[in-house]
Amino acid sequence: MRVGIIGGTGFYEPGILEDEQDVVVSTPYGSVGVKAGRYGDKDVVFLPRHGGDHSIPPHLINYRANIWALREIGVTRVIATAAVGSLHHELQPGDLVVVDQFLDFTKSRPQTFYEGGKDGVLHVDMTSPYCPALREEIFKVASVMGIKVHKKGTYVCTEGPRFETPAEIRMFQLLGGDVVGMTSVPEVVLAREATLCYATIAMVTNYAAGISDHPLSHQEVIEMMRSSNQMLRRLIFQVIAQLPRERSCSCASAADELGTLGKWLKEEGK
Repeated sequence: MRVGIIGGTGFYEPGILEDEQDVVVSTPYGSVGVKAGRYGDKDVVFLPRHGGDHSIPPHLINYRANIWALREIGVTRVIATAAVGSLHHELQPGDLVVVDQFLDFTKSRPQTFYEGGKDGVLHVDMTSPYCPALREEIFKVASVMGIKVHKKGTYVCTEGPRFETPAEIRMFQLLGGDVVGMTSVPEVVLAREATLCYATIAMVTNYAAGISDHPLSHQEVIEMMRSSNQMLRRLIFQVIAQLPRERSCSCASAADELGTLGKWLKEEGK
């Protein structure tokens, strides 16, 4: 079993891995650099979403290349980290949210691998965009470890890289949003098309605009993530250690509408 970790803002190194090596994976969308190693009896692949030095803004991330690379290298489950702003006072800075739904306010990002022609068209089901089985494992492990975690929440994904206005935040609250960030979409959509089990651990780093009592800054986000890095690592690797080898969810069949297991197995000639 090979597990992928996508590190978001402030989470640029996996740590803990044995036999760690840098690997470059070629994809139809460009090459992707990852770190591969082992943790116990599990193979682990780490991908820094924004690059190792946070050089890629959220609207320019090559999401298709990243997810393709993880699938190409044999990953079947992905745990992603994300720094988010809170839309409610009860979700406090330092809290973790295992998000279960999203609202998409992105504008210019490719949302699919399947763009017609020989690739076909896939209207992927997003009833459960974040893998329920993987989310449950994260919640159970966090609870045993005594880490404060919210079992569900709706992630509002904006285009960025600017922060949101107070008026936008009020709209997101009315629509049922809980946290706001800039990267979960289309990452979660592409992961589902790629038949990966995908879950996001969202770290609340600040209150959103109009809720916060001070102007927002990227530095504030970085500092909160830096202070939480070790806790996040412990949680993620404990989840990886306890993951069963067999998947019990429907993620593996997400592309069955195409009449096969999808583009991935076509590419592999299986």
